[in-house]
Amino acid sequence: MEVKTDARNQFLDITPGINDFLAQAGVKEGICLVYVPHTTAGLTINEGADPDVAEDILAQLERMAPHNNGYRHAEGNSAAHIKSFLAGAQKTIPVTGGKLTLGTWQRVFFCEFDGPRKRKVIIKVLPG
Repeated sequence: MEVKTDARNQFLDITPGINDFLAQAGVKEGICLVYVPHTTAGLTINEGADPDVAEDILAQLERMAPHNNGYRHAEGNSAAHIKSFLAGAQKTIPVTGGKLTLGTWQRVFFCEFDGPRKRKVIIKVLPG
């Protein structure tokens, strides 16, 4: 899956795209592996009903790792690497009835920390 971000720090709900992938794959039961092959992006599962939750998380991450903080990394994106480290690059999610098995308010978010960019999300399904 390809995603396009339009801000330095952004959460994109990729749940519908993953469920579309599962429908095309025809897998009804199993495990879905979602992976981001980038060092300045990540994945999280969190509340998707209220967009303020994502904004609050992004604001707290910015306080923890501000963009300009005297980092030594020459590219100037150390904060993005730190945020990626905190979010993580992969999620393993059960599949039930052909869809991700998520809680009522849960969604899968692609986490951009060095945008805007075009990024890749790798999805693999293990039937079971």
